[in-house]
This record gives sequence, C-alpha cells and structure tokens, in this order.
Amino acid sequence: MSTWVWIVIAIAAVIVVAAIVWNALRARRTRGLREGFGPEYDRTVADAPSKREAEADLEARRKRREELDIQPLSQSSRDRYASQWKDTQARFVDDPVEAIGNADALIQQVMRERGYPVEDFDQRAADVSVDHPDVVNNYRAGHAISVANARGNATTDDLRQAMVHYRALFVELLEEREPQTTEASR
Repeated sequence: MSTWVWIVIAIAAVIVVAAIVWNALRARRTRGLREGFGPEYDRTVADAPSKREAEADLEARRKRREELDIQPLSQSSRDRYASQWKDTQARFVDDPVEAIGNADALIQQVMRERGYPVEDFDQRAADVSVDHPDVVNNYRAGHAISVANARGNATTDDLRQAMVHYRALFVELLEEREPQTTEASR
C-alpha cells in the first residue's frame, strides 16, 4: 500500500476515535444533568426547541447557581419562618386569597435570606431548580394558581392546592444543611 492510503486510514481512525470520545462525553453530560436535575431535566427538554439547547440552559443555571452565595438559615430564622408559615396556613381558613399572597411573600423572604435573587419569578424558579429540582414544579404550579387568582380565575380548591405546592418548596428551603453538590452535578 502506498503512503497516502496509510495517511487516509490514519485520518479515518482519528475521526472515528474523536467521534466515539465526543459521543461518550455528550452521554456523560446528559447523564449528569439528568441525575442532577431529575424531573426538571425532562421538563426543560420538553419545553426547549432542542435537547442541546435544553442542556445548555441547564448548564447555564448550574453555573449561575455556583456564583450565588446560598447559605442555610440559622436556627432562629428557621423557627421564625416555620411559625409564620403555621400562621399563614391557619389564616387560609378565613381568607384563602390573603394566605396565598402571604405564602408567596414568605417563600420570597426565605429565598432572599438564603441568598437567592428574588426579582423575577422565572429566574427564581431557574435558580431553585438547581438545588431543589424535585419541588421546583410545585413552585411553578403554586405561582400559576396565584397568578390565576389575581385574575379572578381560581377556586378555593385551587388555592388549597397552591398552598400544598408552596409548602413543598417551603419545607425544602428551610432545610438545615446546605444543598449537596454531587459529582454528577458538577
């Protein structure tokens, strides 16, 4: 065989090896995002124009979260917020509309004290999705009901469901430990 044939074979082998490595790295990235974001991964992929764009969004969320200084609450803050939540739930019986507004505001206070930016709902949900991917959909659902309520389109049962959704996130936000960083989420 002539030299140019060997060169073509070598180039083809390098291309094949590069493709295998690239596919393995892409699969590893996908696996890490899927494990780290759980159901949020599936929701984001379903809502995005492409899987690549969804994964880029999730990576951007993770990088943004790494720049935030999220801290656990002190015991006194946890106790204070738990008491406020109990009062908010009790108020639901007499005034569900006010209770939902208070629940949303209380979650924002907890988030602010922990170090999450709270200016924009979509950004809050994206930031929370990194540390609490299993309950961020509860937050979105509760917020959607709250918005529907502001427009006069929510029943008392909808408001009750919003409280349940908000409570799921609230409990997670009051956690005593800092969110765990796993090898898969790096």
